[in-house]
Amino acid sequence: MNWYLKVLKNYTCFSGRAPRSEYWWFSMFNFLISIALSLIASLLGDEYVISGLYSLFIFLPGLAVTIRRIHDAGYSGWWVLCPIFNLIVLFFASEDDNRFGLRPVDIAR
Repeated sequence: MNWYLKVLKNYTCFSGRAPRSEYWWFSMFNFLISIALSLIASLLGDEYVISGLYSLFIFLPGLAVTIRRIHDAGYSGWWVLCPIFNLIVLFFASEDDNRFGLRPVDIAR
């Protein structure tokens, strides 16, 4: 949960790097929260308002952590516009040091 909160706190930071664990833990918690909100919304009978508000809330932090993850693999953040390449890069290992900064500390290693 710490990675999820860290991403939310750094929602305007598009520079720098994000380790794989930060990106994937954020994605997992985002997925679980989305499922929980969908279940709650379906029980209340109002599916689109709750999930739509959450999607708007999480869009910018998700974009920022994705761009930082692409930086961590050594590529420009503009590659986020190419979904296939973007998906492949998210699995790449981090480079030691690159033009985007020093290698971030990754707890999962």
